[in-house]
Amino acid sequence: MPSSHSGTKHFASRIMRLQFIVVGSLIVLVTAGTLFVGYNQVFDRAEDRSLTIARSVAVQPAVIDEVEHYAAQEDLDIQELKAGPLQALADAIVDSGEAYFVVITEDRGLRLSHPNPAEIGQKVSTDPVALDGVEHVSREHGTLGESVRAKVPIYSPSGMIIGEVSVGVTTDSLTGALLISFSWIALFALLAGALAVLTGRYTVRRLKRQTLGLEPSEIAQLVRDQQAVLYGVTEGVMGIGVDHRITVRNKAARQLLGLPHRTELKDVVGRHYASAGLDRSLVRAIREHDKDPLRLSVNGNSLIARVTDVTRDGVELGQVVLFHDVTTVEALGTKLDAVQDMADALRAQRHEFANRMHAVLGLINLNKIEQAEEYLREVMETGPKIAQVQGLEAVGDTYLSAFISAKAVRAHELGIELRVSSQSMLFGQIASAHDAQDATAVLGNLLDNAFTAALACDQERWVEVDLLSEGTTLHLAVSDSGPGIQAGLDIFAPDVSTGSSLGTSHGQGVGLPLIRRLAQGRSGDVWVADAGGAGAGAVICARLPAVLSETKTTTTQRLFPEGNN
Repeated sequence: MPSSHSGTKHFASRIMRLQFIVVGSLIVLVTAGTLFVGYNQVFDRAEDRSLTIARSVAVQPAVIDEVEHYAAQEDLDIQELKAGPLQALADAIVDSGEAYFVVITEDRGLRLSHPNPAEIGQKVSTDPVALDGVEHVSREHGTLGESVRAKVPIYSPSGMIIGEVSVGVTTDSLTGALLISFSWIALFALLAGALAVLTGRYTVRRLKRQTLGLEPSEIAQLVRDQQAVLYGVTEGVMGIGVDHRITVRNKAARQLLGLPHRTELKDVVGRHYASAGLDRSLVRAIREHDKDPLRLSVNGNSLIARVTDVTRDGVELGQVVLFHDVTTVEALGTKLDAVQDMADALRAQRHEFANRMHAVLGLINLNKIEQAEEYLREVMETGPKIAQVQGLEAVGDTYLSAFISAKAVRAHELGIELRVSSQSMLFGQIASAHDAQDATAVLGNLLDNAFTAALACDQERWVEVDLLSEGTTLHLAVSDSGPGIQAGLDIFAPDVSTGSSLGTSHGQGVGLPLIRRLAQGRSGDVWVADAGGAGAGAVICARLPAVLSETKTTTTQRLFPEGNN
C-alpha cells in the first residue's frame, strides 16, 4: 500500500487533471458557442442594415427617374454614369460607412453605379434576383469579395420593375468584430483557468485535511474495516466526533443501551451526545474526558464503560466509548459468594466434627465405651453446636437448609442470631442445581444486607428468614433488627449502597439491583415490603417462580405484602 503522502499527491494530481479537463472543456464549449452566436448576431445585424439601406435607396424619386432613363436606352453612356447622380449617391453612402458597397442596376442587370468605376456598365456577377420582384438577402462572393448583400427591386411609377439596388457589408468588418469578441473570451478563459488552479489547490489542501492524507481506495478500505470491526465484536462501540455528535454505534451498543434502531427517527446517530438519552454519569465522563472505567446499569444490563480520546498525527478525531456487558459475570459472582459461604460453613463444621471425633477417640482409649456411645448418640440427636438455626426443620429442601446453615456460621461470627420463622412452610424441593444457584444467590444477598443492617443495632441483633412454597414458586422474606432503610432511598438504584445509609460499608450498590434483575429474569421480583424505621428493621421480599419441583401439597397460608408488584 502506498504511503499517505504519495497517495495524497496521486489523488491531488488526479483531482487537478480532472478539474483542468472539465474547465478546459467548458471554456472550449463556451467559446465555440459564443463565437457561433456572435457570428450569427453580427451577420443578422448586417443583413438588417443592408436591407434597410437598399429599400431607402430604391424608393428615392431621383433614383427611380435615373434608372428608368437608362433602362430605356440601348447603349449606356459610361462616362455619364461615372459622373452621374447614381454614382454620387452610392459613393456618399459608402463614404459615410453605412455600407461597404452600393450597386444600382437597370432591368438588364447592367451596373449603373459601382464602387469600382471600371465595373460600371458591366453585367452584375451575381444573380439579380430582385428583378423577379422579390427582396433577397444573402451571403455571397462577388467582385468585392465576401459580403452580406441585400437586393431590393426598383419600381417605376407605373409599377414595372426597372432595376435593383444591391447593398452589402464585407466579412472583413465582421471578422474584426468577432476577433474583438474572441480576445475578450480568451481573456476570461485565462482568468477562469487561473481561478481553476487556485480553486484546485485549495480543494486539494482541504481534502488532504479532511481525509487525513488517505487515498479514496484507502478510505473505502477503512470503511469496510470499520464495519467489520463494529459488527464483528460483542462489545458495544460508540464513536463521537469533534463536534460532539454521535457519528457511529454498532448493534451491540444499541442493544446494551436500549437505543432506537437506525431506521427510527429517534436514532442517536447524528445527535449531540448530551441529548441522545445517555446515562448522566456517562455524559459527564464524555464531557470531562474521564478515562476511568465507569459502571452503568442501563436497560437491565450491568455495563462497564470506558471513554477514550482518539488522535492522529496530533489531530483530535473525537472519542470512542466501549461498553462491556458484565451482567453475567456479576450474576456468577453472586452465585460464587453463596458457594463460598457454603465452603466456609463446611470448614467450620469440619473443625467441630474433628474436635468431637477427638473426644470419642479419647473415651475409647480410656476404655469408656458406654460414655463414648452416649456421646455419639447425643451428637446425632442435637447436630452441630456451632451456629444452630432455630426453626430450620421447617425448611424441607436440602439446598436451602444447607445454605441457611452456612450463613448461620457467618452470622454467629458477627454476633447475630439467624433464625427461620415459625410460620415458614416450605414443602417442595429445589428443582435443579441451576435453580438452587438462583435461589441461594437471591437469599444470600438479602441475608448479607440484613447482616449489615443488624450490625447497626446496639441491642439484640437478629435476622429472620421466612420461606413459603406455592406450587413451583418460592416466596421468601428477610427481616432484621436494624434501623430500617433511610427515607427516600431507592436501594435498587445503581451505585446505591444499603450499607451507606447504615454507616457500614457493604454491597457497593451492586447486589440488590443484580438479584432483582435475576428474579425478574425468571418472571419474579424483589421488593421492599416494609422500610422499617422508628426502632423497627426493614423487611425485603422476593418471589422466584419455577424454582421448586411440583408437589401435591400447596399452601397459601401466609401472604407477603408485595406493594404494587
